[in-house]
Amino acid sequence: MVNDKQVKLLRQKRMNGKTQEAAASAANMTARTARKWEKGPLPSQTKRERGWRTREDPFEGVWDEVVVPLLESDKDSRLQAASVLGELQRREPDRFIDGQVRTLQRRMRDWRAVSGPARPVYFEQEHPPGREAAFDFTHCTSLEVTIAATEFPHLLFVLRLSFSKWTWVDLAFGETYEAVVTGLQGALWDLGASPQVVRHDNLSAATHELKRSSGRALNKRFADVLAHYDLRSTRINPGESHENGVVEKANDLVKSALHQALLLRGHRDFPTVDTYMAFVHEVVERSFNLPATERLATERQHLRALPPTPVPNFTVHTPTVRCWSTIRVGGRAYSVPSRLIGHEVTVHQHADVLEVFYKDRLVETMERLRGDEQVRIDYRHVIWSLVKKPGAFARYRHREELFPSLTFRLAYDALTRWHGERADIEYVRVLHLAASTLESAVAEALAGLLSGGERFDYVALKNLVQPKATTVPDIRIPAPDLAAYDRLLGGVR
Repeated sequence: MVNDKQVKLLRQKRMNGKTQEAAASAANMTARTARKWEKGPLPSQTKRERGWRTREDPFEGVWDEVVVPLLESDKDSRLQAASVLGELQRREPDRFIDGQVRTLQRRMRDWRAVSGPARPVYFEQEHPPGREAAFDFTHCTSLEVTIAATEFPHLLFVLRLSFSKWTWVDLAFGETYEAVVTGLQGALWDLGASPQVVRHDNLSAATHELKRSSGRALNKRFADVLAHYDLRSTRINPGESHENGVVEKANDLVKSALHQALLLRGHRDFPTVDTYMAFVHEVVERSFNLPATERLATERQHLRALPPTPVPNFTVHTPTVRCWSTIRVGGRAYSVPSRLIGHEVTVHQHADVLEVFYKDRLVETMERLRGDEQVRIDYRHVIWSLVKKPGAFARYRHREELFPSLTFRLAYDALTRWHGERADIEYVRVLHLAASTLESAVAEALAGLLSGGERFDYVALKNLVQPKATTVPDIRIPAPDLAAYDRLLGGVR
């Protein structure tokens, strides 16, 4: 059967001066067939529409009576053929089979094309070069990435230039102000230039609610960041993510490319976060930025120069360390070294870490709390006082924070079974041992004792972690009297 494509190729070859035999060979047909189709209508134009059925209609008697009313009431075209077939099977169990779902799908598709409700129209946009970049956060749980065999819940900050489709990604753990500024500045400085406009949704890190109009407006600190780069902000209407289609599409494409690359890689585990992000950047560069090279070169002619320096990508807090050896930052509690109690400290809250300064000296760095976490207590900050007051452990408000790992929790439960109320004293001493030696060594010793089922206490554990040194006797041997040897030799003569 000759198709339109073959005939068009035949006629093109003939117009270019090829012989009938050569043109027929190029179009994969015989010379006799070529003579037939060298002029006249195309094969598709000679076909007559069939006006009869070749097989019995399986939905006769139910299509107009049952299916069409269902389709007419489905104003959003969400009803699926499988559901309709299930309803027909419920009404007439012996008539319809699962294998008829494809036929029903085609019938429903054709009905909707002719008589169905209007479908939403997407309006293709023209993006002038250098005008706009759009950014958003996207959750990456679906990638199922692990770090050192541990689950790694995270987000990616995605920014895309609307004209060239140049794409930048950065790691994030929440849609915070610091994550927005870090991602935005990372993209601009990696690009080495700035567009005129950034488009984004109404995330609370960048906007706040207007009480009178119930709308959203930029908050001051994010507006200051945009002013630093002479950027204008355009925002979508709340809940209308399709209005930010450039970056919404980029989110899907980035995660799809990463998913495919992970499948080719063969596994989804990475030794470190840095290794994972190097993988992400390599995939984005290969999949999106290299194909956009020519369009980016065009867009660079319209981008603007950056200011001399970036803005700080952290928020400054100045809490006073309370008697609990804790500070409150962003409504959450963190422990700090007890020597700072009563002093005011300066905290730089970054997207992922907190830096604590005293008199411009960095004294502590800790991970920023995420999600529903409200408290982070490092037992090393408080154990030196707790070991002197072990009775405080029983009702300590943040007692659960004093179990560095599951091994320590299991050890405490075992001590409770064996030692009753004295378990608190024994466990506090165990923590003190971990703080004064190596936590990993103590955890390893605890794991060994627990697996062996042996009853133990702090002393037994300490003997494993810090065995007593063997006493070496102090033996003093006086220097020999060599004159005695001379006398012996003299006697022999």
